[in-house]
Amino acid sequence: MKVKPAERTNAVKEYYFSQKLRQIEQMRRNGADVINLGIGSPDQPPSENTIRRLAEEAAKPNAHGYQSYNGIPDLRKAFAGWYKKYFRVELDPDSEILPLIGSKEGIMHISMAFVNPGDEVLVPDPGYPTYSSVTSLIGGNIMYYDLDENNGWAPDLNRLESSDLSRVKLMWINYPHMPTGAKGSMRLFEKLVGFASKYNILLCNDNPYSFILNKEYLSLLTVDGAREIALELNSLSKSHNMAGWRIGMVAGHREYISSILKVKSNMDSGIFRAMQLAAVEALGNPDPWYDTVNFHYVNRKKIVESIMDLLNCRYDKNQAGLFVWGKIPDDITSCEQFVEDILLKANVFITPGFIFGNNGKRYIRISLCADEKTLDESRRRIESYIQNSINQK
Repeated sequence: MKVKPAERTNAVKEYYFSQKLRQIEQMRRNGADVINLGIGSPDQPPSENTIRRLAEEAAKPNAHGYQSYNGIPDLRKAFAGWYKKYFRVELDPDSEILPLIGSKEGIMHISMAFVNPGDEVLVPDPGYPTYSSVTSLIGGNIMYYDLDENNGWAPDLNRLESSDLSRVKLMWINYPHMPTGAKGSMRLFEKLVGFASKYNILLCNDNPYSFILNKEYLSLLTVDGAREIALELNSLSKSHNMAGWRIGMVAGHREYISSILKVKSNMDSGIFRAMQLAAVEALGNPDPWYDTVNFHYVNRKKIVESIMDLLNCRYDKNQAGLFVWGKIPDDITSCEQFVEDILLKANVFITPGFIFGNNGKRYIRISLCADEKTLDESRRRIESYIQNSINQK
C-alpha cells in the first residue's frame, strides 16, 4: 500500500463486533447455523403507524431532497413532547434539541465540539467502547474511572476527586448503564451534577435504554443546575425498535446545542424527511405499545437467565436494558476463551465483557434481541455443550 493511513487510526482498533460478525459470517458460509446473542439490535418492528407514515411520506414526489441540519420542526417538537411526558423535562424545541443521525454519531459531534487535543475525558470502565475510541481519534486523553459491582456500578466520586482533574473537559455517563444494566438514580445524578459543576466538566449522559425493562424514566436534565453543565443523548434505536433508522437526539443548553450544530452541519446533510415524520409517529406511541415490547423482553429475560444459570454465572435480576450481564465462575481462567468455546462448539455467540473495559473481564453479556424459540434453542445447544464437556473429562 503506497498511501499510509492517518496516524490517528493507530489509536483505535476495528470495532470488536465488526471483527466478530465477519467470523460468524464465515462460519455460516461453512455450514454452521450460528445464533448471534451478542448485539443489542431489536428484532421487533416499530409500531404499525410508524411504518405506515414512512411509506406514505416516502411515496411523495417532493420528499427526497436535502433536509435541514437541525431537523424538521415537527420532529423537534415531538422529542420535546416525549421528554415532557416521560422524563418531566421541559425543552425548547427550537434551541435545546438537536436531532442526530443516531446517538452514536452524537458522541463524535459532542467530542469534536468540546474536546481539544490533550484534554482529558472521563470514560466509564466498563462502558461503551465508542467513548474511548472517539476520544482517541480526536486527540483527547482517556481517563478511565472505575465502576464496581459492589458500588452498584456507580462512580466513586470521592476517589475521582483525589485525582488531578485540571485537564478534564468532559465526562461520559450512561444510565441505565450498558453493559451492566444498572439503572442509576436521581440521587446519583444529583451527585454527578454537583461534581461536574465543581470541576467545570461537561457531563454527558447517554440514555438510550430507559424504556427497556425499566419503569422509572430518569433524565439527567431534571437535576437543578444540570442545564449549565450537562448534555443528554437519546435514541429511537432501542426504545422504538428503530436501530437501523439511525435517529437520535441531543438535548441541553442552547449554547451547547449551537456548538454541536457547528460540527454536525459540516459532517452530514440532514435526515431523510420521511424518516423524520415517521419518527414523529413513533414518539407518539401510546403506553400499551411500550408495554407489549417489554412483555416480550420479560419472557426472553427468563430464558437468558436460565442460560446464565447453566453457565454458573452470577447476575442481578434487577437489570434494565437489552442484555443480561453475568459474572463468570472463578474456575474459568479466560473469559475470551470461554465465549469462543461456546461459539465454536455450541454455535452460539455471546459477548465477552472485556471489550467494555478491564472491569468487565470476568463478565459476559447476553442479548435479549432474539425470539423465545431462538433463545430456547440457544439454551439447548449450550446445555448439550456443557454435558459433552463433562463427558469428555
